[in-house]
Amino acid sequence: MKISAKDVKKLRDMTGAGMMDCKKALTEAEGDFDAAVDYLRKKGQKLSAKRAEREAKEGVVVAKVSDDKSKGVVVRLSCETDFVARNEEFVKFSEDVAQLALDKEPANEDELLGLKYGDISVKEAITEQVGKIGEKIELASYKKLDGELVVSYIHHGNRAGVVVALNKSGDKAEEAGRFVAMQITAMRPIAIDNNGVDSETIEKELEIGREQARAEGKPENILDKIAQGKLKKFYKESTLLHQAFISDQKISVKQYLESVEPGLTVTDFCHLENG
Repeated sequence: MKISAKDVKKLRDMTGAGMMDCKKALTEAEGDFDAAVDYLRKKGQKLSAKRAEREAKEGVVVAKVSDDKSKGVVVRLSCETDFVARNEEFVKFSEDVAQLALDKEPANEDELLGLKYGDISVKEAITEQVGKIGEKIELASYKKLDGELVVSYIHHGNRAGVVVALNKSGDKAEEAGRFVAMQITAMRPIAIDNNGVDSETIEKELEIGREQARAEGKPENILDKIAQGKLKKFYKESTLLHQAFISDQKISVKQYLESVEPGLTVTDFCHLENG
């Protein structure tokens, strides 16, 4: 049957799929719009299965904070190419998913995928995006946190995002939070302070320290002492509050926060990036 340009445009407006895909879907469905939508969804499912083994190292990271600044989320949707990561529709879709996560506060990625996105689930909506775009797309990561004050930061065209929670609110604390969020993006700390570093990481660093000292010919009886010294250096480089503050290398992040307001500190942070 003949499919009109008006009908093709209507289906495109409904689904966001390409004009040729919409025309083919309507042709296959003999003009039935519901059947055409199902056709496009099945196409997305087939593409998704076909591209399951492909690497999706590019993507969009979105960080959002609630209106009262008491909670925040970071969401990363991955894709295969930078071209798609810069696609306005894909960025908008990622923003929508992040806003849904902020509003509904799912406990994890699986719960987020199960949330309603219009009349379908987020998981189904992602499959539709695969059908439209033709690349592997997936919900790569989702993190959330709460705090007295939560501040967000997006770096370099949605390539990285941070939310950081502080124990005090106010304009000065919020400004400091943005500087700390930029610090996190640049320096990638693994924890707030020493107490947040897991025992497995500590033991691994101690073993590396001992092996380095042994390779340098140091006596066995002082290897542990040397390793402890190297662990302190690791804490200084890898934990947020002990890192040198990027805007003033003479002080630590902890000292910077104290200078803004006595007692001000970070209580939590989440950081996601592409790659």
